[in-house]
Amino acid sequence: METKQLIDKIKKRKKELGKKLIILTHHYQIKEIIDLGDFSGDSFALSAQAAKDKNAQYIVFCGVHFMAESAAILAKSHQIVQIPDVNAGCWMADMANADLLEKAWTEIISVVKEKKIIPLVYMNSDAHIKAHCGSKNGIICTSSNALKAFKWAFKQGEKIFFFPDEHLGRNTGNALNIPKNEMIVWDPEKPFGGNSKQNIKNAKVILWKGYCLVHTTFQAKEIKDMRKKYPTAKIIVHPECTEDVVGLSDAVGSTSFIVNYVKNAPKGSTIIIGTEINLIKRLELEHNDKTIMPLKNSLCPNMFKINLTNLLHTLENIGKTNIIDIKDTIKKQAKLALDRMLAL
Repeated sequence: METKQLIDKIKKRKKELGKKLIILTHHYQIKEIIDLGDFSGDSFALSAQAAKDKNAQYIVFCGVHFMAESAAILAKSHQIVQIPDVNAGCWMADMANADLLEKAWTEIISVVKEKKIIPLVYMNSDAHIKAHCGSKNGIICTSSNALKAFKWAFKQGEKIFFFPDEHLGRNTGNALNIPKNEMIVWDPEKPFGGNSKQNIKNAKVILWKGYCLVHTTFQAKEIKDMRKKYPTAKIIVHPECTEDVVGLSDAVGSTSFIVNYVKNAPKGSTIIIGTEINLIKRLELEHNDKTIMPLKNSLCPNMFKINLTNLLHTLENIGKTNIIDIKDTIKKQAKLALDRMLAL
């Protein structure tokens, strides 16, 4: 089908389902998907929306799998969560699995008393990882509220075990002025994460060796080149970027932060953005009174798996296909950590 025909059919199906349906769309979706959604936002905003909605029977999540899982964890008992493509995963989330995490946790608490360490898991993780965090008195964060989550965790214990994104964890630790020698990296493929027991005892933050393939493509040299070419431009990047890229930028923040930064910038501003390209393209269209450009073209292929064809197929098979199903025990434990995040 042609694009217009697909859009018309989706709109018709939305009208038929009425208030029974809610479509959530992440900022990294293509414009056509965003335009068809009921709510768009970053992973925190969409999680909050999923937790808040009481009327919809069907929640269709246009994003990647871990986001749809979070919506399913927070959904009411009468609600069904679906994703247009179950293969829309996340490389970062796949860098930490339940077996590796349990092994790491066992090793850490053999060195440090369990009550002293608080697990803090990034939203970009599967339900089993979130459940571990919930069962160990930990909390979940997104890039929007990582700083708040770190401060909360330090009130509960002496150390943070942050996973699976090393760079968000390091950048947040830097924002709290935690000394670099008190932040260590945990390589799950090595005994004790490749650290000495003394280093583990001395560390305030233990960072899982994981990263986002979209945001770690940006390099410090690219910022320096842009500074020469556009000396009056502001450069804003996502906190999943490496610390040298973050250090050279004018501002750093989540996708919602970036959206608001561009919205509030004066007319005529030049803004260079280091994040996923579909968001930047949309901001360029929405703010033609400003010059918006990417630091580099960096696409998330998993977000790009959601399209008009599989969205229509999902709506035509509402409640029947690509359902996110999580075991009750996992859901209950994961919800503890998500609820702590929402309470912040």
